[in-house]
Parts: sequence; structure tokens; C-alpha cells
Amino acid sequence: MIKENKRVLLGMSGGTDSSVAAMLLSDAGYDVSGVTFRFHDSPGSEQATEDARELAARLGIPHLVYDARDIFRREVIDYFVREYMCGRTPVPCTVCNTLLKWPLLVRIADEKDIFYISTGHYIRKIFQGGKYYIAPAADRDKDQTFFLWGLPQEILRRMLLPMGDVTKTWAREFARERGFLKVAGKRDSLGICFCPMDYRGFLRAEWAAGKGTNGAWELPGKGNFVDEAGKVLGQHEGYPFYTIGQRRGLIYLNRAVFVKEIRVEKNEVVLAPLRALEKTEFFLKDWRLTEGSLADGKEQLVVKIRYRKQHNHCSLIRRVDGRLHIRLMEPLTAVASGQAAAFYKEGLLVGGGIIC
Repeated sequence: MIKENKRVLLGMSGGTDSSVAAMLLSDAGYDVSGVTFRFHDSPGSEQATEDARELAARLGIPHLVYDARDIFRREVIDYFVREYMCGRTPVPCTVCNTLLKWPLLVRIADEKDIFYISTGHYIRKIFQGGKYYIAPAADRDKDQTFFLWGLPQEILRRMLLPMGDVTKTWAREFARERGFLKVAGKRDSLGICFCPMDYRGFLRAEWAAGKGTNGAWELPGKGNFVDEAGKVLGQHEGYPFYTIGQRRGLIYLNRAVFVKEIRVEKNEVVLAPLRALEKTEFFLKDWRLTEGSLADGKEQLVVKIRYRKQHNHCSLIRRVDGRLHIRLMEPLTAVASGQAAAFYKEGLLVGGGIIC
């Protein structure tokens, strides 16, 4: 085990948040080192890496670039494609944070005898009852707790989170006052880092390039939109290009319809009115809770099934087959297999899992 020290390894993306985090950590007296992960070769990624390197040089901190493209393809991109081909909706940011970003920070920090790890995430860390918890940031509009329920205590213990108590507006002004005008004016990143376009175009490009998870899948052709009774309503472009709860980009009917179900074997997409998508229960796999007692059905927790989705109250029960049974106090729509659910108690992130 690395002994606690004043050294910190900061993941630097080249954006405003991690750049300001570097300044705040240095101001707080930490010996900061920066690392930029090369996860993919999407447009703008090389410039972002150069921006991070340039900032580190101006701040006088060591910086390295870590090539993680192979493992990122295996663990994130191939998973992303595979989930759509199985009729599910993936959560790549959750997978990346749990399996790659934070574990890689720990591995590199260990090699360099650095105790703390950090990023520009807008989250806070709280120690309570002998455990570490992630809590929403001061800037609720930028809160990123939803993606981090999969991190274990050994990682939480070593995290420093300088952006948790500031707002994005403050961060931009702070950088501007320091003379880092380029940092202050950086655009916020939107969507999935390796897939800045619509994911449908990304899937098509993967297959056109002959990648497609090592040839394990083939894009289906056109299929049928059907109603709940199986009546054909029209044609679609192929089931991977639709997600549960989707309303736009379907077919014109004289009533509002949404994607209720995706039938992979038949290449069918079931359309239904919104009320037909309501669920009062669902199940999770690959789940993690800070306390096992939260799954006894007695605790009332808050659940989110999307990064921006409205909170709902629920109770949890662990089943004998290992899955987690979520009982909702009010119905939710667009509960999609493959997506994540995150749980909160008294404002603290206490767990989550993958909807199955």
C-alpha cells in the first residue's frame, strides 16, 4: 500500500475542469503530476492532449500521455456496439469510469509512489460512519455522481475532488483571472467522447471500417414497426438504431407513440403510447451498494435511471438469483435494459447497477 503523502496524480483531459483542478490542487500545496489518457482517435482528441501538455508546462508540473486505446476499444467501444446489437442501451461513461479511468489512475499513481488521484469531476467526497461516499457537487447542473456508483472504497479513499465545491461559471472566471484565457473559453464536452456524432452514424462507420466487434455482428436491414398486438405499422432502418422511450425519428401516426420494446430475433420495434411504457418495478445486475442492509426492502431510497432523469423513490430487495429487485413508489417510463440506475440516501450516492 502507498503511504499517504501530499502527491496527487491528476487526470488531465485538456478541458476547463481538469485544468482548473490542476491550479486548485497546486494552490492547496499538493505536488501535482498530470496524465492524459489517449482513449481514442476521435476528432479533436490530439488537440486536447496537446492543450493538456501545454497547460502542465505553464504550471510547471510533470505530465505524461498514457496510450489506452487498445483497452478502451475492448472494454468500452466494443461493449458499446455489442449492447446496441443485443437490443440494449449502453452506459459507456459508467463503464469507463468503473473499469478504466479511475483504476488506471490508481495503477499509475502506485507506480510513481503517489497516494492521491484526482480529476475535474464535479462531485464531492464525504466521510461518514467509517465509509467514504460520493455526494452531488455545489454546481447541481454539472453533477456527475450518476456515473460513479461502481467505484470501491479503496478508490474513493484516495480521491481528491477540487471541483466539487465550485461552479462552472466560477471555474471559467478563475482561469480568466489567472491569465489562462484559452482554458476559460473551452467549450463544454457534450455527449459521448468517442462518439460526438449521432450513435447511429457511429455504428455504421464501425461496420464500414470493418471493425464491428471483430466481425461478431452484422447490421440488420430494414424491419417492421409493430404495435403491441403485432400489427405492422411501417418500416424502420434496423433495430439497433432505436432505443426504449424514443419518440422522434419513428413514423408518422395521428397519435404520439414511443419505442416500448426491441425484438432482436424478429428485427421488430414495438411502438406504444407513453402510458404503456410505465413500470413500477425492474431488476438490476452487476450492482453495488455501500451497505447490504439497503437491500432488505425496508429502506426508502431515491433512484435515477438517467443522468438528467427525475428522481423517484424506491425500495430494494436482493433476490436469491443475485439480482436486485427495485420497487418504485411512482411509475417510471423508458426503463431500458442495459442502462444504469443510481441510488441516493440523504443526498449521498449509495450504489447502483445495470438494468436487466
